[in-house]
Amino acid sequence: MSQSFAGKNLKFLRKQQKLTQEEFAMKLNIKRSLLGAYEEERAEPRIDVLELVSDQFGISLDELLRKDLGEMSGSYLVRRREQKMASAGTQIQFVPVKAAAGYLTGYADQEFIDELNTFTLPMLGAGHFRAFEIVGDSMLPTPSGSIIVGEKVEGADQIRDNQAYIVVSKSEGIVYKRVVRNQRVGKKLTLVSDNPVFQPYTVAAEDILELWQAQMVITKVSNAHPTWDMHQLASLVGNLQEQVSTLKKQMN
Repeated sequence: MSQSFAGKNLKFLRKQQKLTQEEFAMKLNIKRSLLGAYEEERAEPRIDVLELVSDQFGISLDELLRKDLGEMSGSYLVRRREQKMASAGTQIQFVPVKAAAGYLTGYADQEFIDELNTFTLPMLGAGHFRAFEIVGDSMLPTPSGSIIVGEKVEGADQIRDNQAYIVVSKSEGIVYKRVVRNQRVGKKLTLVSDNPVFQPYTVAAEDILELWQAQMVITKVSNAHPTWDMHQLASLVGNLQEQVSTLKKQMN
């Protein structure tokens, strides 16, 4: 049977936390004398005690039983903390609607950016991300008040046609649209809404300050059930057909 380091590791973890045996025993809901027996390896820790330690310290049972944490190079807990921080996700600055006006002048000012609130989303992985709150109905079914998490795009030449972007421009401010490169009118981009009631429009490439390709939409859950009547649907279809015709003319 392989050697168990459980008792030795309990003592190591207690000292890392700078706890007395009495204090650590209380955290583990056992008697101090029993903890002493574990640490002195006069008794093997019960599985329920090890499971509690595993949960509290984020250490697997296999590591508690089979690895001498004190002998591992560097501080084991420090390394575990660094691993957790590395896997926690990239810090994402959040630009709420109330900060939108200031963002247009402060987007390149690191001090301004550092003042923005941040959050993390582990599922995004590595990259340069920023989140923007949007208002209005132009991108329905994405509702007003949603937060769009975008990944930085370095130039208009990297735009993928008909993909959704946060577009930051001098003339339009911060908008959330689908972007189409306008081949017929050079150096201009066509911004298209998902809601066909809103007409497409163009912006000059040199007018654009930043582009962030949408990667995720964060929105509140609504218990309301949307209702549509036939007149509304007919109007939407008509507007959509008109937009398609306009875009075809622009692309030809």
